[in-house]
Amino acid sequence: MSVEFGHFALILALCVACVQGSLPMVGAARGNAAWMALADHAALAQFLLVAIAFGCLMHAYVVSDFSVLNVAANSHSAKPMLYKVAGTWGNHEGSMLLWVLILVIFGGAVAAFGRNLPPGLRARALAVQAWIAVGFYLFILLTSNPFQRLDPPPVDGRGLNPLLQDPGLAFHPPFLYLGYVGFSMAFSFAVAALIEGRVDASWARWVRPWTLAAWTFLTCGIALGSWWAYYELGWGGWWFWDPVENASLLPWLSGTALLHSAIVVEKRDALKGWTVFLAIVTFSLSLLGTFLVRSGVLTSVHAFAVDPERGVFILALLVIVIGGSLALFAWRGPQLPAGGLFRPVSREGALLLNNLLLSTAAAAVLLGTLYPLLLEATTGAKVSVGPPFFNAVFLPIMAPLVVAMAVGPLLPWKRGDLGAALGRLWLAGIAAIAAVALGWLAYDGRSVTGLLGLGLAAWLFAGTLIELFRRIMPTGGLADAGAAKGVLRRAAGLPRAAWGMTLAHAGLAVAIAGMTASAVWKEERIQVMRPSDEVRIAGYTVALSAVEQVPGPNYDALRGLFAVGRPGQPPFTTLAAEKRFYSVENQDTTEAAIRSTVWGDLYAVIGEPQADGRYVTRLYFEPLVPWIWSGVGLMVLGGLVSLSDRRHRVGAPARQRASAAVASGAAAE
Repeated sequence: MSVEFGHFALILALCVACVQGSLPMVGAARGNAAWMALADHAALAQFLLVAIAFGCLMHAYVVSDFSVLNVAANSHSAKPMLYKVAGTWGNHEGSMLLWVLILVIFGGAVAAFGRNLPPGLRARALAVQAWIAVGFYLFILLTSNPFQRLDPPPVDGRGLNPLLQDPGLAFHPPFLYLGYVGFSMAFSFAVAALIEGRVDASWARWVRPWTLAAWTFLTCGIALGSWWAYYELGWGGWWFWDPVENASLLPWLSGTALLHSAIVVEKRDALKGWTVFLAIVTFSLSLLGTFLVRSGVLTSVHAFAVDPERGVFILALLVIVIGGSLALFAWRGPQLPAGGLFRPVSREGALLLNNLLLSTAAAAVLLGTLYPLLLEATTGAKVSVGPPFFNAVFLPIMAPLVVAMAVGPLLPWKRGDLGAALGRLWLAGIAAIAAVALGWLAYDGRSVTGLLGLGLAAWLFAGTLIELFRRIMPTGGLADAGAAKGVLRRAAGLPRAAWGMTLAHAGLAVAIAGMTASAVWKEERIQVMRPSDEVRIAGYTVALSAVEQVPGPNYDALRGLFAVGRPGQPPFTTLAAEKRFYSVENQDTTEAAIRSTVWGDLYAVIGEPQADGRYVTRLYFEPLVPWIWSGVGLMVLGGLVSLSDRRHRVGAPARQRASAAVASGAAAE
């Protein structure tokens, strides 16, 4: 009965969304306060109803109710409880319900905490959110019903894809969807502003926290997926430019550009039309990622849907949302008033360069991702666009962006002196040269690209710290005794958004160093070993000491034990790698054994047994790869610290409110 209750709650949420999308929009046009206020109540009601529906589906998974087709197809009674819960969204129907749940969570958050928003803007934004929800409600109810019954029910289920039975991937989809769907708020505010015909500093101040929250969640989601691929798939890599990976990278790139362009609108009342356009494009790319992964166009661990009917429905929704919003922008965008003027060499100019490079990078990734699909659909020809293309195109675009990231924050608004800014970065230049020299000594200069990557990482990290020190250091330096206390006072008084920017930029620098070293200087050994055989790699000796069969909760595993030491010395640790077989799903998975140090990971994989009693093994040394996860962690921390800035909760700047009050008083006189 709980399943039928969840189904009914979802149908009722569709009805509420139709009301929320229509009456508040009309009320905002007519100035009807009662109809506009209805948007808040409807958004909260939607959240409650979808939460009930999602809870009912999760309950069916927890109790293994195999009379539900979705549960029978994606769960099993022997599955650990974590993966029973994660199975709720580890399939097409459940993931779409999670998508809608996150959508109404953001809408409910605006209704609950957006009291400082103008009533008209809030009503229009919530109405746009409701119409997005209507499209996905119809998609779920008509093509992807998660509550469909199965009669007669089977004795047990078919289980969940073993690759998804992992803590990293259990939490990866929710964070990824929080990012994807979070950009819907920026989209809704952009469409509402176009309808209203007003984009100003106040609008940017209201949009920024929602964009920042979505960017933070998406960064975390991408990192979790990359980390899972690194240790679960057994190929020793963390990114392969797979179309599914690209589908998440695209909105991250455009969302990063949106986050920075909104700063220009807020601080200098410029780039208004461009920022609105970016908000539309970013959510459109999020929808495109949903289409690619959920339509059956791509075959992947994440691509659950293979029904063409579903793909056509999502494609139609994509055309309506993207086409409609771009048509509205083409009509209303030129009517937006022009913003403030600025010189090319200024902080606005640096942020504009940031936007142009990020947009170009996103366009290159989009082309490389869609071109093979479009070519196959139109001509039947198949081409492969892989890492060589993306590395050759994407990396040269991002290199000047990293250079500019250290220079831009040192430039003043409106007009700046590039020579003076570069003069302040002489220590960053020394740090970059030192990093290149250390890379040359450590890796014998085997890759110019790798050395340049390390230099760029050091340049950005040092430049970020220099910008921070300029903010907190007293003008007279640390000559007097009280200067140190002054530094602490300045640091404590620094806005949290400034600390967040410092952490995010420094985190990117750390991640770039890890990405560069692991991609360029990785060592790999693939061989056939029998117990007691030894291999040398990256200054380690790795011996296959034993191979044993071990039972798991719902699998059987072949476990290889690798003794790790230094040449001529006894082993100091043992790595346990597994090859697991899930009998219910009749599928194998690889569990790599990893020893992490600050300088890199030693990575071991046990493979197929041979007829002569030997085993295929793969050993990798991944230099600086832990720096990737550490750097991304700093970026996520930076986003969270920025979100805690009180200015993001206050809304419009005080001067904007004051000027508005003066203007209204003058009009009244």
